[in-house]
Amino acid sequence: MAIAKTPTLVIDCPDAPALARFYGELLGWRVDNDNDWSEVGSDDGQRICFQQVDDYRAPQWPGQQVPQQTHLDVVVESLDDAEMQVLALGATLAGHQPGTTFRVFLDPAGHPFCLCLS
Repeated sequence: MAIAKTPTLVIDCPDAPALARFYGELLGWRVDNDNDWSEVGSDDGQRICFQQVDDYRAPQWPGQQVPQQTHLDVVVESLDDAEMQVLALGATLAGHQPGTTFRVFLDPAGHPFCLCLS
């Protein structure tokens, strides 16, 4: 028997509303903000929460001096088209790209995430 039906990912960040807006746009999900806690949610109950943290330190990828802490893989049909869209939302392309079927980006708070071919 499962303890929970739907997992929720909580991501530490320096500005919870800003990061929620970024991921809300990226995923096409609704955004709810409450001071230092924000979340994005889909119509089928999936959600990601963002917790504002004082003295936040962005992960260093691919190094582990400040571990990546968490990352998302987002499946897309075209890496080139999706790259243009996430860059316009405020992501940056990571300097180290270890594969050809996915691309690594950093969200506005410095968390790595990947766009992956479906």
